[in-house]
Amino acid sequence: MRNILVTVMMLIVVALLFTTIINDGSTGMRRNINTHGTTANTNITALTP
Repeated sequence: MRNILVTVMMLIVVALLFTTIINDGSTGMRRNINTHGTTANTNITALTP
């Protein structure tokens, strides 16, 4: 029973860390990747052969 409780608590902590680090709307890693990807696409599109 104790092992199950510890496992569930660890899963909750991992889910909270994911939502605060990766998925945060304005400052999360997903937002940074999206911003840098858009910038890279703009720079690549602006290249002329």
